[in-house]
Amino acid sequence: MEILGKSVIRKEARDKVTGRAKYTNDYQPFPMLSVKMVISPYGHAKIVSIDTTDARKVPGVRAILAGQQFPLTGEAIRDRPPIAVDKVRYHGEPVALVVAETPAQAKKAADLINVQYDLLPVVNSPTQAIQKDAPLVHERLGEYKKEKDVYPVPDTNIATHIKIRKGNMERGWNESEIVVEASFSFSPSDHAAMETRCATAEILPDGNITITTSSQAPFMVKRLISDYFGEEIGKIIVHTPLVGGAYGGKASVQLEVLAYLASKAVGGKAVKILNTREEDILTSPCHIGLDATVKLGADRTGKIRAAKIRYLWDGGAYSDKATDLTRAGAADCTGPYHMENVWCDSYCMYTNHPYAAPFRGFSHSELSFAIERTLDLLAQKLNIDPLELRRMNAILPGHTTPTRVRLNKSNVGNLPKCIDRVRELINWDEGPIKEVNERFIRVKGVSCSWKTSTIDPNAPSGVILTFNPDGSINLMSGVIEIGTGTKTVLAQILAERLKMDVNKIHVRMEVDTQTTPEHWKTVASRGTFMAGRALLEAADDVIRQLKDIASTVLRAPKEDLEVGNSRVYLRDDPAIGLDFKDIGYGYEYPNGNSIGGQIIGKGNFILRHLTHLDRETGAGKPGPEWTVAAYGVEVEFDRRDYTYRLLKAATVVDIGKVLNEKAALGQVMGAMSMGLAFAGRETFYFDDLGRVLNPQLRTYRPLRYGENPEYLVGFIETPQLDGPYGARGVGEHGLMGMPGALGNALSTAAGVSLHHLPLLPELIWKAKEAAK
Repeated sequence: MEILGKSVIRKEARDKVTGRAKYTNDYQPFPMLSVKMVISPYGHAKIVSIDTTDARKVPGVRAILAGQQFPLTGEAIRDRPPIAVDKVRYHGEPVALVVAETPAQAKKAADLINVQYDLLPVVNSPTQAIQKDAPLVHERLGEYKKEKDVYPVPDTNIATHIKIRKGNMERGWNESEIVVEASFSFSPSDHAAMETRCATAEILPDGNITITTSSQAPFMVKRLISDYFGEEIGKIIVHTPLVGGAYGGKASVQLEVLAYLASKAVGGKAVKILNTREEDILTSPCHIGLDATVKLGADRTGKIRAAKIRYLWDGGAYSDKATDLTRAGAADCTGPYHMENVWCDSYCMYTNHPYAAPFRGFSHSELSFAIERTLDLLAQKLNIDPLELRRMNAILPGHTTPTRVRLNKSNVGNLPKCIDRVRELINWDEGPIKEVNERFIRVKGVSCSWKTSTIDPNAPSGVILTFNPDGSINLMSGVIEIGTGTKTVLAQILAERLKMDVNKIHVRMEVDTQTTPEHWKTVASRGTFMAGRALLEAADDVIRQLKDIASTVLRAPKEDLEVGNSRVYLRDDPAIGLDFKDIGYGYEYPNGNSIGGQIIGKGNFILRHLTHLDRETGAGKPGPEWTVAAYGVEVEFDRRDYTYRLLKAATVVDIGKVLNEKAALGQVMGAMSMGLAFAGRETFYFDDLGRVLNPQLRTYRPLRYGENPEYLVGFIETPQLDGPYGARGVGEHGLMGMPGALGNALSTAAGVSLHHLPLLPELIWKAKEAAK
């Protein structure tokens, strides 16, 4: 490998560090009207009246949208009015939109809108939601239009129920000599991306609808607005420039719908809606919450014989992506362990909380906390080393997943190797507990994870390559640059295949759905895998065209030609050849005759052999591979006041093949930081009215500078044979095991089993007091 594996500087790096990089809010080529939301101050309430009289008197106000019936929206179940009409279902739900000439005028008018509410009983957790006497969040659940693979239960708060039924549970429990059972929970939280969500919309006189949005899914925006409102899909053009962080939170389609409606209300004029930080936290789709119960049975040697699992996902007020998260949680419900007998019920529950979007890991970091904490309880009961228990039960080639997919070396990698490397990185063999003095103790915790991508079985990705007259190449892909460096990795893949200088490859960062080939969504660690496969096909198309022209000019068979160093040459005599610049736009003979033309390469990729899950058993193939990883965390714990300091965090991922070393390290370390923040700091606090009490960054607590530990990252390389150069995606995997590892470390340190997130000193104190 000449280029892959090297730490190539990101293509957009200079623009970002100099401040020239443009995001959605930076694009305003002409004056735009401003849109301001009025949002619900309650979690659940009937809308009695909306008085807009005073708001309409504010100078500059062009339109107010309130109390109007619009088509219901939502990806899996059409259950969400874009603007609430009869009642509100979460704190932060839009109840009115004001369109005005300036942001100040829009806000002034929005503040003057008077909404009267009658409070309704609040459903404040998924456990409460599943009770028979729970208030209904959606009284007409059975009437909603839905996709075929979601299963709402009318007259309940169940948006979908996914079942996993594998093996023989009676036999599994009969073979189990040791049984542990525990329950775990945590509330929803925020994605806290640096860039708040923003969208603009304009409806042109010819009927074209132009939307610019900070989205992970511009092609989904295009499709859904067409579906919701009956617009011609070819007339919807969605632009997405660089996105300032997303982590799944910008995969949902929300502000784009509001911008479209606002533009339509003012005759198609250009409008912009930009969230403040507080609006971004309150009104946007959030990180999903979970109430889980896990029961494991094992024999005396530590082999797990049976697992019974119930996941109650906090889908919030609307189903949107939460039903997909629920399915993903079911598909990989056991964690990366070999279990022949599994019974899992995964429920997506409606609550009066903000509705859920994907969060880096797509429900896997959440379920991993429950599984990994239970595994430590099992190790404790068996008196077995926790890391050894995981190695003993590690998923291996030849085993089957909970959905009965038989695994092999290519699609699952090598978890035992990951575990062994983590053992080295955190010096596990020196012991998990080290006394510092009478007050402080240093403690280590471990965990593992795996993940497949439960995405649409027909999800596509396309790439177009065009030549410039100087022999350089333009690379166009629908992957969104959300900070992962994926488009730089694509340039490296192309440079490797064509054996050319990566600096001669120009990557288009902005996506335009009218001219950019489609990429389903930039989610699920699928960007490099899917677009990489499409790119390799496009590169082969380019090579074929280059050789076709060169063969004619050089009077040599195509089989004798080689491509490299921006040339096509005879493999047995490299001095005889042609530069890309001489044939990339066709070739001109000395007498003026010309052949060929601009070389345009194309490639596409669609996932193969994926299926929907069987409704009764969960059998099916939801994804192409199951990437495995192992983790360790070391903390210094204060036994006097239960505070702790993060010392070290380690992650080892079977990445298949490292394509850009520093980019991969950055991805994993950034994900680890997010995982530790989710585990130890971040959460929404709800009151009895369902209100979020901490919607600002001074009260919502990501990890601050100086709070991060030393990060230790290792990679195992077991090639995924159908991946580009054997690579697997790695954008999410540093996060997924951090909550479990930190929970296990602090449970050991405190001498009490911790079952809730975030792992605050106050929580540890409460657990200690309860244990007394």
